[in-house]
Amino acid sequence: MSSFADPNTFPSVFDSAAEANPALADTAAVDTIPADAAETATETSPSFADLGLPRKLVRALAREGITHPFEIQAATVPDALAGRDVLGRGQTGSGKTLAFGLPALARVAASGKARPRHPKALIMVPTRELAMQVADALRPLGKELGVFLATAVGGVPYDRQISGLERGLDILIATPGRLGDLINRGACSLDEVEISILDEADQMADMGFLPDVTELLDKTPRTAQRLLFSATLDNDVDTLVQRFMKDPVTHSTQPAAASVTTMDHLMLMIPPTEKFKVVASIAARDGRTMLFARTQAAVDRLVDQLREVGVRAGGLHGGKSQAVRTRTLAEFKEGRTAVLVATDVAARGIHVDGVSLVVHVDPPKDPKDYLHRAGRTARAGESGAVATLVLPKQRRSTQQMLTKAGVTDAGEHRVRAGDARLTELTGAKEPSGVPVKDEPRPAPAARRDRPRRFDGDRRPDTGERRFGDRDRAPRRHFDDRPRRFADGQRHREDRPKRFADR
Repeated sequence: MSSFADPNTFPSVFDSAAEANPALADTAAVDTIPADAAETATETSPSFADLGLPRKLVRALAREGITHPFEIQAATVPDALAGRDVLGRGQTGSGKTLAFGLPALARVAASGKARPRHPKALIMVPTRELAMQVADALRPLGKELGVFLATAVGGVPYDRQISGLERGLDILIATPGRLGDLINRGACSLDEVEISILDEADQMADMGFLPDVTELLDKTPRTAQRLLFSATLDNDVDTLVQRFMKDPVTHSTQPAAASVTTMDHLMLMIPPTEKFKVVASIAARDGRTMLFARTQAAVDRLVDQLREVGVRAGGLHGGKSQAVRTRTLAEFKEGRTAVLVATDVAARGIHVDGVSLVVHVDPPKDPKDYLHRAGRTARAGESGAVATLVLPKQRRSTQQMLTKAGVTDAGEHRVRAGDARLTELTGAKEPSGVPVKDEPRPAPAARRDRPRRFDGDRRPDTGERRFGDRDRAPRRHFDDRPRRFADGQRHREDRPKRFADR
């Protein structure tokens, strides 16, 4: 494990540039973009072509219906295209994925194909869901440029990931744990990485990935470009910044607590004996809803209880297999499940449009967790609400947490199950009471029950004969076969009997 000095001894890159280094006092205003320097993505904002992106990539964006950059994209893309190290902070749902993805695509497309097992760009993310979200956003754009990208995450077999690396992977989107495993197996080398990107870097630090991330970045060339993006940039990230980034330019499009101003915040004071009734009535509302619980066991228990009272809900947490997590998230996105119950593993990296209400069934202890949970609603200009269920003994600690998160206008409401006020605030209604039963999945047909591929009919389009139409001679029995010996010679029945036949 790499070791280095206490990060508290370093000047923070997020402090004033003049305080961190007096020599930079004259350039501080240039290197750090103030919060109000950029406007939201509107018709008057610069186009992607104005940012310096290749025409082919601009056309690919237009085909995806993306014509104007968001604030964080307009601020960071020019510097990233110029080859500078970039620190970017923007609120959840502000478009950070394209802010680092577009420069990576442009650079890789211009530098030629990657060699087998040697990706040219590395994007590290904390969770499997976020890796898949990033891949889904960048894959259609990469296809237009001839850039091959794929994910390397835990919970899925190694074979496909190793196969992709062996074919020559241009951009690798990976979680730190699985990437380390692939390197140890000799399936991946970071020696030729030209640009390395950390997304949600503060969450990786919070989850204990900092030593792994440090070790992996040490394997990349020291001359590689570094981009670091997150909804919050705090002191935990300074360690990585001081060790790996060279004269980074910082773009902070909004203050850390800015995202809370785009949504309504509610503190629902409830009696302890009615907590589940309140949760069930809120979950039965019309519209897409996300509920957050603190533990995996609490998620599973709540999902079972909701389904018993007639609310179709799905659970998402780190204890489930990747196949189950992918299926649950797909059902929520497609509207087959209106309620998703999750732990904080889903607080980042899940971009689902149309989530109109986020409910903290268990209030978070960390204000950053509150911000990231709340960020599942009111994304990219949409409206939404965030409700926190508060028991009497949790009132003071919840108020303190909200204050640290920058929420100063959360209204307190004392409600009970069935109250008209609860319905007015959240759209709650009485659940149906009819237990939800999953439709049985069709079992694979038995081999003998499957239709024959060749049924003896002619092809309807060409009239050609199929395999079953071939003329076959009638099957001959053993007695009909010609004898091997000619007449006059000894036949089988004339042979001496063996000892066992006597």
